[in-house]
Amino acid sequence: MNSFSDGIAAALALVAQGDATLGAIVLRSLAVSASACLLACGLGLVLGAWLGVARFAGRGAVLAVLNTALAIPSVVVGLVVYLLLSRSGPLGFLGWLFSFKAMVLAQALLVLPVAAALARQAVEDADRLHGEQLASLGARPLLRALLLAWDERYAMLTVLIACFGRAVSEVGAVMIVGGNIDGFTRVMTTAIALETSKGDLPLALALGMVLLAVVLALNALIALVRRWRLERGDTVQVLRAGAAG
Repeated sequence: MNSFSDGIAAALALVAQGDATLGAIVLRSLAVSASACLLACGLGLVLGAWLGVARFAGRGAVLAVLNTALAIPSVVVGLVVYLLLSRSGPLGFLGWLFSFKAMVLAQALLVLPVAAALARQAVEDADRLHGEQLASLGARPLLRALLLAWDERYAMLTVLIACFGRAVSEVGAVMIVGGNIDGFTRVMTTAIALETSKGDLPLALALGMVLLAVVLALNALIALVRRWRLERGDTVQVLRAGAAG
């Protein structure tokens, strides 16, 4: 047996045995990413839906900024959050630096543009089909956006899952603002980087396997949601009610 096969075998053994260190890191990573996604999507989906139907001066510039934010490296987001939360920063009084909350904030800022951009595209596409009818029924832009977002709820669920996948696989921002402190702020991606540099390949490989399994499960869930959406073939409920009336 060579070192590679030995490492794989040891990693599989850690996963099969339910290693306590491995489990703690995985649960912490999932908790951080889930919290960040709920926070970011709570704002991002509403913002994106509104941008999908709103028409105002400067909308093109806002969309350009939003699309640019999609390409911002995670380390840059981490640096900005670090500066905000540092002692000399405007939010230093919170004392969040190198904490769970700091990692949630960094990941939330990272996935917020993703949630807003994907939601905007879905709602804007739906608005082209049903927007005029909703407007003729008296729906104002915000109400129209919310109604269309609800009609596209399966697409919104896909956005949420995609955001979680983006968050859980991120390493730069949480490394900077969390500090990778053992037992407190160490998550899967930062632990993989650290354990690899230390030469503890079994734990790094085990974490990598779990991370890949999580990403694979998310992609399978996205495919399942899309299938449900196609099978349901939902249309805007308000339009149905209006037609019935």
